[in-house]
Amino acid sequence: MMTNLFSSFDPCTNFSLSLNWLSSTIIITMIPFLYWMTPSRLTMMWLMLLMKLHWEFKILITKNKFKGTTLIFTSLLIFILMNNFMGLFPYIFTASSHLNFALYLSIPLWLSFMIFGWTMNTIHMLAHLVPQGAPKILLPFLVIIESISNLIRPGTLAIRLTANMIAGHLLITLLSNSGPSLSMPYLTFLMSAQILLLILESAVAMIQSYVFSILVTLYSSEIN
Repeated sequence: MMTNLFSSFDPCTNFSLSLNWLSSTIIITMIPFLYWMTPSRLTMMWLMLLMKLHWEFKILITKNKFKGTTLIFTSLLIFILMNNFMGLFPYIFTASSHLNFALYLSIPLWLSFMIFGWTMNTIHMLAHLVPQGAPKILLPFLVIIESISNLIRPGTLAIRLTANMIAGHLLITLLSNSGPSLSMPYLTFLMSAQILLLILESAVAMIQSYVFSILVTLYSSEIN
């Protein structure tokens, strides 16, 4: 039995170093490499996935002059997706369930977009604070609301990813703790429920990485 329900999301360990953060680097060993002159089936599947993501993000980027920008968002999606999947394995710390991890991804990207937008497209950024066709009497309030909604974007991105990853893991942990006290018929039902929850968490891992990357792409397209 765990002394604290949230201890599985604690990055600290019994050692002097926070070794749980190494789970985010394990995915490096899972990247396929070209060992042969002819790419393997695994490599071809990987390339097909990257090309599919490239065309998906290219639709959202309005200006064609920013070529190669999709590589940033594709790499971001793959990185978050791998970290989400690593957390589904036993005894592996889910790095994406920690708020610091999500903030380290969202804040630098959002800050770079803001610096680029206000430096290169200042008039466009000022015009974006005022919705088209809004009454003049409401303009001061709309500017304040748009500014606040813009400032909280990195926080909402981080909280959305962290909360969705924690919720499913907490439910699986709660059901697992009740296993030793159950009889065989209830234990069979519990195992079936755990398998269904793992399938659901796999879908959540893919959806949340996709949502995070798509929202970052949409934020970047607003500064052009």
